[in-house]
Amino acid sequence: MADRPDLPSWDFDRPGLAALVATTVVLAALVILPYVQYVLLGIVLAYILVPAQRRLEQYVGSMIAAGVLVAVAILAILLPVAYVLALAFREALQVVEAIQEGDLDVAAIEARLEATGYPVDLAGMYGEYQEPITTGIQGLATGGLEIVGGLPGILIGLTVTLFVLFALLRDRERLISWIREVVPIEDEIQRELLAGYDQLMWASVVGNVAVAIIQAIALGIGLAILDVPAVVFLTVATFVLALLPLVGAFGVWVPLSVYLVAAGRPIAAAGLVAYGSIVSASDTYLRPALIGRTSAFNSAIIVVGIFGGIIVFGAVGLFVGPVVLGGAKITVDVYVREQWDRATEADTPAETSQSTQAAGESLNDETERHEPDSDDESPSDDTVDPALEEQDESDADETELGTDTATDPDSAP
Repeated sequence: MADRPDLPSWDFDRPGLAALVATTVVLAALVILPYVQYVLLGIVLAYILVPAQRRLEQYVGSMIAAGVLVAVAILAILLPVAYVLALAFREALQVVEAIQEGDLDVAAIEARLEATGYPVDLAGMYGEYQEPITTGIQGLATGGLEIVGGLPGILIGLTVTLFVLFALLRDRERLISWIREVVPIEDEIQRELLAGYDQLMWASVVGNVAVAIIQAIALGIGLAILDVPAVVFLTVATFVLALLPLVGAFGVWVPLSVYLVAAGRPIAAAGLVAYGSIVSASDTYLRPALIGRTSAFNSAIIVVGIFGGIIVFGAVGLFVGPVVLGGAKITVDVYVREQWDRATEADTPAETSQSTQAAGESLNDETERHEPDSDDESPSDDTVDPALEEQDESDADETELGTDTATDPDSAP
């Protein structure tokens, strides 16, 4: 089954070397841990850009191809994302400032809601919940300041991401070969696990991001046609929510439709409800078409993987969390199958030996049953056929006659 006869043993025959390996691995993990989310981001980007790297390597060297793709990633991914996030953050601050300064026409909104049959005393609610609202606004402002203050750390982390991306694109083949040599697993199982993880990465990274981008752009176009304010911010919010299970674009167009009704635009609200329903329903068709179906993913793994991944790995946990849980399921399935096959192979020779022994005993019994008795049925060694005895006597007489004729000189003609 294995292609390599000499797999690493990974035992403790050399305790000193084993202790040194464990120590260096722990220290390496401690070094990587502060920037683990940026390292994972580099891995995700490398997975996305590997097909382009292979195409470029047909014309230029691996180092040049990797450098070109890193530059493309900076220009086409990081800079636009940073610009959009900055623009969305600015629009969000404008909304917060409008609420804080009281620029919203609360009376007009109350009148519209009362006309629809849902009277709401927004001023009274604000007076009742003024303290938590103020605290929330202050928290948003503080969070924004913390983000600005953490920009140096973010820049360092993004630098780590770019170097990891460059190294993985340039040396991916050597890295994969090293992993195959170090991990004590048969080649066939390694290929199966790599194929399973590749399918998981495609479903979690490429498929989910593609679906979220399509839905965000589609809803953003509709919002721009309806002349809704803060289109960029709402488009980015749609993209983020589309990555989350059980939320999607609903989290944007449903409250926005209520806002349009309150603002005296019921026709626009109705159009947004119809258009938003189509955008949300497209998830049912886009996701199977782009992702496909994999048995390692189900609703529980996706939900727990995404939210748990965000807590453990940060924003990149949106993609890494489901891969970790799905990969654990695939690995456990392979392990259980191999253990079952090994137990079956161990039982098969014993059963074969027992059946062979039983067949041999049956054959011996059958032979003994049909074997004739040597005392009764076998001819005696002393018994001679009379015809054979007469033939022997005749041959002896002829021999004696010939001898006498040859020795008697008078008998010659």
